Amino acid sequence: MATGNPTVLQGSSRDTKQRNKPLIKGVQTPNKEVIGLDAKKMLDRSRSKLNTRETQRIISVLDETIVKLELSSLIPCIIDSLDRFADMLGPAITNDLIEHQKLSSKVEDLLSSFQEEDTSRAEEQRDCLCLLEQHLKSSVRNILRRLLANPSLCQALKYEVCAKQSSAEAFIKAFREFRNFMHERLLTSLLEEKEKIQFMENISRRITKNTETLTALKAELAATTQSRDEKIHRKDNTIKNLKNSLQDVANNYKISVLQITQEGENQQKEELRSSQAKCAKLQQDIQQLRAQLCTLVLEHRESELALRKKCKVEMEIEKWIQKYDADMGEKQAEYEELYALYSEEKAQVSLLQEKHAVLIQEYSQIEEERRIRQKKKERDLEELTTMTLAATRIQAFWRGYLVRLFFKSKKKKKKKGGGKKSYI
Repeated sequence: MATGNPTVLQGSSRDTKQRNKPLIKGVQTPNKEVIGLDAKKMLDRSRSKLNTRETQRIISVLDETIVKLELSSLIPCIIDSLDRFADMLGPAITNDLIEHQKLSSKVEDLLSSFQEEDTSRAEEQRDCLCLLEQHLKSSVRNILRRLLANPSLCQALKYEVCAKQSSAEAFIKAFREFRNFMHERLLTSLLEEKEKIQFMENISRRITKNTETLTALKAELAATTQSRDEKIHRKDNTIKNLKNSLQDVANNYKISVLQITQEGENQQKEELRSSQAKCAKLQQDIQQLRAQLCTLVLEHRESELALRKKCKVEMEIEKWIQKYDADMGEKQAEYEELYALYSEEKAQVSLLQEKHAVLIQEYSQIEEERRIRQKKKERDLEELTTMTLAATRIQAFWRGYLVRLFFKSKKKKKKKGGGKKSYI
């Protein structure tokens, strides 16, 4: 009885094996067909281009404005180092920049005097300031027109001039973002924009719902695991207490038997010493001891019956634990199925992302080819302009030569006619 029940120990070991088994159920998987169709639609939209002339003109105007803003931000740095860039710019652009610098200094002087002087000449100074601002704007337009007429000069200036004003750079960056935003809006129709927003909202709702479900299931799993651990801990404590009580009973029984044996031997020695008259008394003592032994045996039998009842209860507990293990196995299988579906959908998402990256690379290659064609077209146009100007000059020279030849021939005829008249 001191060794304990082996079935109870086996049940507790099985419980400890089941502690670390995960349990997640109820994760809702999104509809794969719907997600696939929506993703294909989004990819088809990314292939669309500017088809109408109005949208192409809008984008071209925004690009030209960005180029002009970049050149305008370079003008102050060029003016500060005008001696350095004079040979590169040429006399016409240099003169325009000097004139622009003069106008800028005049505007600054007028603004400083406008702050220092009284308000009696304020109206006159405002009119003068407005006039100078108009001249300054026209000067900037002329400089930009001359610079844009020479694209190679613009590129050289961008490489040479590195310093830019932070405010101008921030404005150009914001304008580029506005251009990209307009490009995206022009590519996307109103219906496509609504479908895109609805698609993103559906995905976010599904993600939020799955996250909430996972959080709830994790909390439920933690609570279930904690309650199971507490039950197992209580059972282990009960088993330890029963083992200790059984050991105490056995020890007490041995001690009592030893005491009784010693008392009997002592009494036997005393009886041998005293006389045979005390034998009857010793017999009575032996009978009393036997009666006590019978009572102890009966008490031990009752305790044994109580322990057997406890063993039956523990057997029933083990059956319930086995049933719980079976339920946990079914739920674990369900979780593995759901996790397989989730892994498959995750693989599909990664495949779509790879396709999207390939499409973006193709789009950048197309844009590069378009830019090269545009540069070639501009270069051909410049060559045609140069050839036309050369042909015009040649034609003018040839006409002048014919006119001079014609007048020479007339003079010769007049000289010949005058000579004949004098002879007559």
